[in-house]
Amino acid sequence: MSFITAAAILGGTQLVGGLLGGRSARRSAQTQAAGQRDAARIAAEEARFRPVGITTRFGQSAFQYGPDGRVSGAGYTLAPEFAGMQERLLGLAGQGLTQAEMAPAQFAPLAAAAPRLFNLGESYLAETPEQVAAKYMASQQALLAPSRERQFAQLQNQLFQTGRGGLAVGGTGLRPGGGAGLGATTPELEAYYNALAQQDAALAAQAQQAGQQQLAFGTGLFGTGAQLYDLFGRGQVGALAPYQAYLGGAMGLEKLGQEPLELGSALGGRIASPTGAQALLTGLTGAARTQGAADAYNPFATALQGFAQSPDIRRGLESYFKPPTTGNAGGYGYGGFGTGYGFGEQDLGAFLYPTSPTFNPYQ
Repeated sequence: MSFITAAAILGGTQLVGGLLGGRSARRSAQTQAAGQRDAARIAAEEARFRPVGITTRFGQSAFQYGPDGRVSGAGYTLAPEFAGMQERLLGLAGQGLTQAEMAPAQFAPLAAAAPRLFNLGESYLAETPEQVAAKYMASQQALLAPSRERQFAQLQNQLFQTGRGGLAVGGTGLRPGGGAGLGATTPELEAYYNALAQQDAALAAQAQQAGQQQLAFGTGLFGTGAQLYDLFGRGQVGALAPYQAYLGGAMGLEKLGQEPLELGSALGGRIASPTGAQALLTGLTGAARTQGAADAYNPFATALQGFAQSPDIRRGLESYFKPPTTGNAGGYGYGGFGTGYGFGEQDLGAFLYPTSPTFNPYQ
């Protein structure tokens, strides 16, 4: 019975201490959580993007903020005079685009002429240089034939008038290679035929050059046709140059007006301090943990739990609540040694009330 009573008292004491400790721990956790939330909020505010309004000669930035003070929109305004220039450039860009749209029709003759040049070049290259040279010789000799015949007739008439028509001198034998030598004739006819031979040799050289020239000419026609195709494409691309120049000028003005927005955003990014915010968050979180540990300590709860867990207190309570027995109290009534309500060799009543030898806690 004394053991049950002592266990109940100690268990109740430990329960009360646990309840008090749990309440302190809950309050500590709440305090620590609130401190961490405040730390996160302060750190987030420190790292928040805060742009700076900028105005330049070309325009100004325009940032919009929501009810919570955060940036909800961003833009910029081009200065009025530059906005007017931009409108004029865009008008010219429209005209340049219209001109570019007309370019295919304007350059169409180049595309049509190129196939004809290809066909013509193919016809020139259909003959070999030797065939061209032969045709050239034949045409030149046909052209010279009438004049040569007149010269020959005049020469024969002259010889007849002078009585030297039958004269023949200057004949030679066979050549070393076996070819026939020069035939005998009058000096005038010899000079005449030598002139014809020289003229034919010159015509042969010219004929060879004509064959080479025709080959080069036919090849050049193909190159010219390819150049026409190239001009056709480059002409249409070049027709876009005015449009691109005007549009580029308008975009350049737009870029100048956009610079205040970029500068303001860059300054806002520099003002925001993620590193400082992290340091602040770390410090505040550590402070919240430290405060939480201090708040979690409840000295009264610790004392009650220590009281309930003490073996000496347990033995004292068990001895104190032990039922009374008959016997000699040793001169101290219920508080004697060896009998009564002693724990070990000592009575709790005598220990607590040594000046009252007849004290009985159950009376």
